[in-house]
Amino acid sequence: MDAFFASAEQASKPSLRGKAVVVGGLGPRGVVATASYEARVFGVNSAMPMAQARRLAPNAAYLVPRFGFYRSISEQVMGLLRALSPLVEPLSLDEAFVDLEAGGAARDAESARVTGERLRADIRAVTGLTGSVGLAASKMIAKIASERAKPDGLVLIEPGTERTLLGPLSVRTLPGVGPATGDHLRRAGITTVDEIAEAGEDELVRLVGKAHGHGLYAMALAHDERPVVAERETKSVSVEDTYDVDIHDRVRVGLEVQRLAGRCVRRLRAAGLSGRTIVLKVRRYDFSTLTRSETLRGPTDDPGVVREAAARLLDSVDTTGGVRLLGVGVSGLADYTQEDLFAQAAGEQADFLEEEHAEEERGEEQAAPVERRWPAGHDVHHAGFGHGWVQGSGLGRVTVRFERPEDSGPGRVRTFRTDDPELEPAEPLPLVARASGESPGVVMPLAGRGPDEGLAEPLSSVARGPDVPPAVPVASRGPDEPPDEPTSSAEPGLGDSQGELLQSVARGPGAGPVQPTPLAVPGSGDPQGALLASVVPDTGAGLTVSLPVNPPAFDDRQSEALSLIARRPGVQPASPTAPEIRSPSDALPAGPAHVSSEPASLPKSWSGRDGGGPTSRP
Repeated sequence: MDAFFASAEQASKPSLRGKAVVVGGLGPRGVVATASYEARVFGVNSAMPMAQARRLAPNAAYLVPRFGFYRSISEQVMGLLRALSPLVEPLSLDEAFVDLEAGGAARDAESARVTGERLRADIRAVTGLTGSVGLAASKMIAKIASERAKPDGLVLIEPGTERTLLGPLSVRTLPGVGPATGDHLRRAGITTVDEIAEAGEDELVRLVGKAHGHGLYAMALAHDERPVVAERETKSVSVEDTYDVDIHDRVRVGLEVQRLAGRCVRRLRAAGLSGRTIVLKVRRYDFSTLTRSETLRGPTDDPGVVREAAARLLDSVDTTGGVRLLGVGVSGLADYTQEDLFAQAAGEQADFLEEEHAEEERGEEQAAPVERRWPAGHDVHHAGFGHGWVQGSGLGRVTVRFERPEDSGPGRVRTFRTDDPELEPAEPLPLVARASGESPGVVMPLAGRGPDEGLAEPLSSVARGPDVPPAVPVASRGPDEPPDEPTSSAEPGLGDSQGELLQSVARGPGAGPVQPTPLAVPGSGDPQGALLASVVPDTGAGLTVSLPVNPPAFDDRQSEALSLIARRPGVQPASPTAPEIRSPSDALPAGPAHVSSEPASLPKSWSGRDGGGPTSRP
């Protein structure tokens, strides 16, 4: 997916489309998770400190990530990939390897290209977002091809041309070559992939070590035999937090470690796993990182055991100068446990004390309610204004822009108190509405037959009115011709020209643009309504024609043409009775329908700044 988090935010917020958007932690130590392509023009990139991003692009929109929303879109995309092949290896929420040959989706380069183009179209149709596809014979080359295809493209690397592609590229292009290894190779005079191949395997082993040297040389020769693995075994489970301000109090450090241990165990149990090795990670004020571990006699998922082990590990770490990051993890995983009864009893006592402490805190919170937090970019709903998203908050105020993904332009902005009872957090709206693409005048499924040949001209004459030359013929078919093959959908549908023609019939000659009414079948009991009602069921299942406000009457020639269409060969004349009206009410109000005017202008927005976010710079 292309700039996934930022693209999803732009798609759900019409006012941000085409503008610089940065998603990440907004606190003092936050980092950029994703930057839109408009923000990258200013030099903003992923993993950059948020403070630096704000200096480079001060006018960009800075939003807190909505991981649940991104995960739901990712599941849709992964579903499309699994429909192509049973071998799908996810790398992250927005990236995966797919073995097309295993699913029979590709036999050669041309069929692979067709499959890739179809996949890109399906991703856009299902999610409303763009994705890039890289096609190659190995995982490494496919990854490089997908990067070259961004944004919204497809790159196919023919087998046998890999060395030509890799040769001039930087050594940082190869997987596993980070800043440290890249600098080490640069000091040795190696900057391109060709130079890695020329240096030879022995020289690379001497420079970067045996394991890394052998793998690096193989990748430089475009050798990558790694298979696509659908299921990856979990190696460890861990949690960590970065703090906006260094923690100096040793007691608080200990409490934070206990809290992180509890979170780690909850995540471990949710996965149905247990582990033997407890790991503590501490990053101090000077960015030095210390890791301590302890291996137990057997695997456990008991919170008391993990807390005690983490506390023992913390005793061996000096935190005098302050701590900026803490983490607790469990490795050596298994799907069974070997309980320590004494530790289990201690854990139950610790859980009891923790629950008592939590109840005391809840009582204090009820006595002194805290101000509600409104993260920038998150969804809200207001009882009077509907769905919107938070633009900013602070000083007891929250600014909300009210708009939906399907809106064509920016929405209105209002500012409220943070404790406004009518403002509540809301779930994100889907990017692609199920009813998208429906015409306001003719609503039909993407599937059904069009008017028969010979009926199009009488229908056209109705739309033209008297004394008007014949219209350009529209695409249609005769009564004996088989139905057309479906085009871009699984369901048949009337063509654009036919749909436009039926709108003209509904409007009548000289009528203005259609104002849709809630009628499912047009007509109001008069003869022309009866004629139109007899036309509608014959031209496509589920067709809905919206009548204009106060449509003009048809003349005799048009009525006769409609009668001809309604009868068709072998069909009895339409009954002169009034058609059935499917509408919410039994009768229509007299006079023209009311069309609401533009809403009154709203007060000028107030801009604030959110205080932090879940993504932080370690």
